[in-house]
Amino acid sequence: MPQLYLASASPRRAELLEQIGVAFEKVAATVDETPHPGEGAEAYVERLARAKAAMGRQVLAGAADACVLGADTCVVLDDRLLGKPGDRAEALAMLAALGGRRHRVVTGVAVADGARCLSRVVATEVEFRPLLPGEAERYWDTGEPADKAGGYGIQGAGAVFVRGVEGSYSAVVGLPLCETAELLSAFAIPCWRYLGLTTAQP
Repeated sequence: MPQLYLASASPRRAELLEQIGVAFEKVAATVDETPHPGEGAEAYVERLARAKAAMGRQVLAGAADACVLGADTCVVLDDRLLGKPGDRAEALAMLAALGGRRHRVVTGVAVADGARCLSRVVATEVEFRPLLPGEAERYWDTGEPADKAGGYGIQGAGAVFVRGVEGSYSAVVGLPLCETAELLSAFAIPCWRYLGLTTAQP
């Protein structure tokens, strides 16, 4: 069975893989995350996911059986990509813009071995309730928004802002589990293996 490596420092993506019983190790894969001019959200996250998987494979060049999973997530509001806020002011501006509105969260995931790279992109609609005066500031003080695309974490304290979700919840967290499982299956990496179960084989 191939050895899976996660090319991400995100603890949330690691937790999601553990949730579905997939064994993995981590590999460092740093890529330039600057969007290309005119690049749409779907193209952007897929490009970065594939780049991270490819970089991980390059780092593990000596491991012939290594498969690398890369992923990237961005928040889209009015066709504007919202990444991780650079500072408090940017985070507060993001939250103010998201309040009382719907936005898209787009996540790309890619898996690569030495011969191929397969990828998927998942878009989810998220609706925020209006934010009350001072809420964004108090939320920033929790420390949670600093490393989150769009300045919030749906799986954490930021969940109080979320009125509804249409689509994949796990994709908003950082990894669409249904699509990820399908990709891993294409590389003969089963889910549930470390939950005392095995996936049914076709």
